[in-house]
Amino acid sequence: MKNYDINALLSHLVALTQGRDDVSIASKLIEILTGLTLASVDELSQPICIYQLKNGHAKTLAKLTIDGVEIDVQVQDALKDAILYCFKTAEMHVHEIQKNNTTPHTRVQLYPIKNYADKVVSVVEIQTTSDKNSQVIDFELEKSIRKMLNVYQNFSRLVNDNECDTLTGLLNRKTFDYKINKIIAQMQAGAKRKDDRAASFYSLAIFDIDHFKRVNDNFGHLIGDEVLLLFSQHLKQSFRDSDPLFRFGGEEFVGVFGCNARDDIQAILERFRKKIEQYNFPQVGNITVSTGFTEIMEFDTSSQVIDRADSALYFAKNNGRNRVESYDQLLASGKIQVNKKEGDIELF
Repeated sequence: MKNYDINALLSHLVALTQGRDDVSIASKLIEILTGLTLASVDELSQPICIYQLKNGHAKTLAKLTIDGVEIDVQVQDALKDAILYCFKTAEMHVHEIQKNNTTPHTRVQLYPIKNYADKVVSVVEIQTTSDKNSQVIDFELEKSIRKMLNVYQNFSRLVNDNECDTLTGLLNRKTFDYKINKIIAQMQAGAKRKDDRAASFYSLAIFDIDHFKRVNDNFGHLIGDEVLLLFSQHLKQSFRDSDPLFRFGGEEFVGVFGCNARDDIQAILERFRKKIEQYNFPQVGNITVSTGFTEIMEFDTSSQVIDRADSALYFAKNNGRNRVESYDQLLASGKIQVNKKEGDIELF
């Protein structure tokens, strides 16, 4: 193994540990692994990338490269099966690609990355091309790669644990400002998110479980927690992985959604409202949810967006509950007025 610049490696590690989300951390890991691998092998047959299950689906992959997240529809069947095998078994796997009997040939090293629950959440792919009789990745490089993956795995776990609500697994309140400000900054720059190319408009919605206090009073807090957990699972199943979901506290949840038409979000949220209305929660029975939403504008602050959505939610709660209300439509119809104290609203 050739010498790898230790100062460059440490600089990359510093950058990796400055990351605040999966994309930035994983992108830094790809940079590090690329440098390590190129210092040892003759050629990378394609850029190193990381695979995740798209929307939790066992047969659909998302590919994370140094430039961001893309849906990968180009993976050949045999390689796709090998990647899915890693998700299932949590074992490292070597996959050989050779179109004919000539050299060079390609070897694919697949490394699973696990979370605190010991579940595989991503698979790192390193493809190298060389003479089929040579050792593609030597022993020392293999050790270095595994150690770097352990660093990444441990730090990724810490970041995800720090960002997520303990009960529901959704993002927590303290993560919200960073996420929403990142989206607003991208809107100001005129750039669409890498993982959401079709989105032209972004909306923020606040979900509030109707009469949730009655659940705790009548059935106890353990059953109340079960309702919150089941509700959050419905949220995750109903919306895309690229739409961040947050638990703000108690029975209040927030989602940020990208759509390609302004009118889409109303139908999407209405569909979710009906899904909750029709679901039979164990021991509790049927519950309902009220939702207020607003479009995110490119020069908004996070507090302004929350304030507008909360005004729409307040209208929904005071006009029958179990409904979806748009701040922008309510304002246009004169049913609500602009809040002069916008940004000062107390959420808890």
